Amino acid sequence: MSDLDSKLFERIAKRLSEAPPSAEAGTPALLTSTANRYGSKPEGQEPDEHPSFDPQAAALFEATIEAAYLVANADGEFDAAEQQAFRQVVGTACGGAVPERQLAAILADLEQQLADDGMDKRIQLVARTIATPDHAREVLRVAALVAHISQGVSDVERQVMQKLARELELNETVLDQALREVEVALKD
Repeated sequence: MSDLDSKLFERIAKRLSEAPPSAEAGTPALLTSTANRYGSKPEGQEPDEHPSFDPQAAALFEATIEAAYLVANADGEFDAAEQQAFRQVVGTACGGAVPERQLAAILADLEQQLADDGMDKRIQLVARTIATPDHAREVLRVAALVAHISQGVSDVERQVMQKLARELELNETVLDQALREVEVALKD
């Protein structure tokens, strides 16, 4: 990985771990807060006990990751280097709450689901999991940030985000705003 890629990945991970500019002060980033509840297990807890596990947070975390994964797969290719970059950026953004091996397992599941169901059905299923307009906008922002791992948002990635926005009942203006916010944030 080049130094340029490393710096870009660091900026993307940092932005993923921050709430969007439109969020109220003190609001945690969706990816970070759901990852903490998805991967949380108090010390000394038995492996099969999940008293702090939050199924709604887990579903939202997985839907957010899947939306980004679908955008990353928009061109039909998601090679080993892209997968590693994806895991690195998401893992860093989650602050280690979700271990690398668990992220790898999630990606393997998503790969199989995409192969079984196809892009359009997976987008519909992701959208069904997202309950609020704020979460929908944040899912689009996360997907746009992850799309920048490959040095910008391609036309096919944008098309997938457009489909996702429609399923989330967001208009094109919201998508354009999310893309602009990401471009500005990554220039810092």
